[in-house]
Amino acid sequence: MRVLRAEQFGLTREVEYGTPEQNEAVRQIVESVRTEGDAALLAFTEKFDGVRLEAAGLRVTAEEIEQAYGKVEAPFLEAIREAAANIRAFHEKQLRQSWVDVQPDGTMLGQILRPLKRVGVYVPGGKAAYPSSVLMNVIPAQVAGVPEIVMVTPPATGGRAGIDPYILVAAAEAGVKELYRVGGAQAVAALAYGTNTIAPVDKICGPGNIYVALAKRAVFGAVDIDSIAGPSEIVVLADDTADAAYVAADLLSQAEHDEMASAILVTTSPKLGEAVASEVERQLATLPKADIARKSIDANGAILLAETMEEALAAVNRMAPEHLEVMVAEPMGLLGRIENAGAIFLGPYSSEPVGDYFAGPNHILPTNGTARFSSPVNVDDFLKKSSLIYYSKDALLKNGEKIMTLARHEGLEAHARAIGIRLEREGEQ
Repeated sequence: MRVLRAEQFGLTREVEYGTPEQNEAVRQIVESVRTEGDAALLAFTEKFDGVRLEAAGLRVTAEEIEQAYGKVEAPFLEAIREAAANIRAFHEKQLRQSWVDVQPDGTMLGQILRPLKRVGVYVPGGKAAYPSSVLMNVIPAQVAGVPEIVMVTPPATGGRAGIDPYILVAAAEAGVKELYRVGGAQAVAALAYGTNTIAPVDKICGPGNIYVALAKRAVFGAVDIDSIAGPSEIVVLADDTADAAYVAADLLSQAEHDEMASAILVTTSPKLGEAVASEVERQLATLPKADIARKSIDANGAILLAETMEEALAAVNRMAPEHLEVMVAEPMGLLGRIENAGAIFLGPYSSEPVGDYFAGPNHILPTNGTARFSSPVNVDDFLKKSSLIYYSKDALLKNGEKIMTLARHEGLEAHARAIGIRLEREGEQ
């Protein structure tokens, strides 16, 4: 791993906007599905996934889900159920209520919270299937009260045999009732604009490849989206009390995601840096996804040396990482000085996979430095808010002239007159 001074490095990488060819391909796919519906959806499924379907075969049946349960091991089922319970309990604590504030003059102001009506969840296939991401997308929406949650996933996530059974079981355990075997940009377009088979949604969530990301960006505005997520990132902030084997293992836990993932150690201890570099090499030798992890470490891995913990913290806050592990003698003592991170893991036993799978907080986190201004997926992502305004006669008579003054200052006479006509009539009474 390359060794740098902490002040020389920033984690933020260039946002992936795709090539002109990729953007044009996505534009054509989205437009075709928008105008041709199921016919285009089926044609693209055959072209890109090699699976020929009829429109009636797009929806996953209850029988398929039942059969999937027979293909997963009992320990997986036990683990996914307990993880789901933890995730639900955590997100239930985020739920807020509508509120109103009544003033002495009769004015009533407030905010009404309502869930989105219909949400689409994209679950990728390709290099790997991620049942945990099903839970992380679906459960916050359920807690928010979204009545309709629809899931789409490529038709061969489990190979030619069909959809991965672990994905189907995770969806069933999360409570998804509506699932479709369709993926890629065409699935995003179907969720956004609807077809005869798939009704349109209000928001699309979930990760995917570059074509899925570009399609989400293309349909944003017609629907809401969660984010355009970048490659996974981890930063470990450590002093000389950290265990080098633990640090190396956690860095590799993100490096194995894909070649573009980033794994960074920030430390005040050159000795630890050397030990971690050796441990990374040792552990890479037996890692099943060593080729992917090696490319990630070589291209985007680093050990950053800081003179002081203040300098180390400044580097961390500048990078605003997706995952931040704090492996120092007194991690709680640094918590108040950490300003930017998607998720913060404190102490040697809070390894990043604890958050990925089981603890309860959401593992869908801001990447590429966006933790400076954005948050993990949460219940609020699936709620919309309406302002409530009830103005009494006394309040309008008291404040009407001020409102008219502001309206006329902006050159909006009709706004001013809408107030003035009421002042004239009510003043006559």
